Amino acid sequence: MGLISVLWGIVAMLWMVLAFIPLLGWGNWFMIPFAVVGAIIAAIGIAITPREGRGRAKAGLVLNVVAIVVGAIRLSMGGGVL
Repeated sequence: MGLISVLWGIVAMLWMVLAFIPLLGWGNWFMIPFAVVGAIIAAIGIAITPREGRGRAKAGLVLNVVAIVVGAIRLSMGGGVL
């Protein structure tokens, strides 16, 4: 689960960077739910993994949460969220 969440977070971060390009900000509407699913996968990975092996799941959670926060800020600045 940890590896999947890290890969999911990397894709979400790349998608977030792509959504910074002008006229592609609509990509945040799809990236945020995608990153939420990745964060859920990471949380499940943290819950079921022994304490010593949680590093990847934690990294995936951080990547996905950062993508969610930046995407939400970007949408609110651009008027996408009222």
